[in-house]
Amino acid sequence: MNEEWAKEAELSVRNQLFSMQDLSYRDFHSKLIPDIDPERIIGVRTPQLRKYAKGLAKTPEAAEYLQILPHRYYDENNLHGFLIEEIRDYGTCITELNRFLPYVDNWATCDLMAPKVLKKHLQELLDQIRIWIASDHTYTIRFGIGMLMRFYLDDAFDREYPELVAGVRSEEYYVRMMAAWYFATALAKQYDAVVPYLEEQRLEPWTHNKTIQKAVESYRITPEQKAYLRTLKIKSIS
Repeated sequence: MNEEWAKEAELSVRNQLFSMQDLSYRDFHSKLIPDIDPERIIGVRTPQLRKYAKGLAKTPEAAEYLQILPHRYYDENNLHGFLIEEIRDYGTCITELNRFLPYVDNWATCDLMAPKVLKKHLQELLDQIRIWIASDHTYTIRFGIGMLMRFYLDDAFDREYPELVAGVRSEEYYVRMMAAWYFATALAKQYDAVVPYLEEQRLEPWTHNKTIQKAVESYRITPEQKAYLRTLKIKSIS
C-alpha cells in the first residue's frame, strides 16, 4: 500500500470515528487512562466501536487499515485491536498482534483485545505467550499475562502457568497490577494450586499484597478463604 493510499484510508476511518464522537464519554473516559493526552481521545463508546469494526472487517479497507501504524488517536488504536479480533486465521492473527503490540500505550487498549481464534490454538499460543511476557515492553507483557488469565485458568490450567507469571519481574505499575489480577483470579479458580505463592511469599511484596486485596474484594472467594488470605498480608514493605 503506497503512502497516499494509506493516508486516504486513515482519513476515511478517522472521519467515521469523529462522526460517532461522544464528548461527555470522552471527558469521562480520559480520567480512566491518565497516561493518554485527552486530545488524543475522540470519545467513541466501546460497543459502537466494536460494531463499526465488525462491519469494517468485511471490507478491503480493513486490511489496508491494519497496515497503518502508528495511529494518532486512542480510538484508532482500539479499532485496530478490534479488527485483529475479527481475524479468523491463527497465524495471521498472531502476525498482526506482534505488529501492533509494540504500539499499544495504555492498559485499556491492551485489555480490550481478546481474539477468539486464540482459544482454538491453546498449545501453540503458549509458546507465543512466553515470548510476550519476556518482552521489555509494558503492554506486551501485560497482554501475555492477560491471555494466561483468560484462557488457562479453567480446563486448560497447568501448575506451570502461574510460575510463568511469578517469574515476571517489573517495576512497571501496569505489569504488576496485571500480575496481581492474574493471581487473584487464579485464587478464585485454582485456589489450592495458587495459595502457596502467597504462603511462601513467592511474589514481590507489592504484587503479593495487591493480590490479597483484589482477592478479598472478589465475590468468588469464600469468607473463610478471605479471612485466611488476610493473615498472609506482608505487614511492612521496605
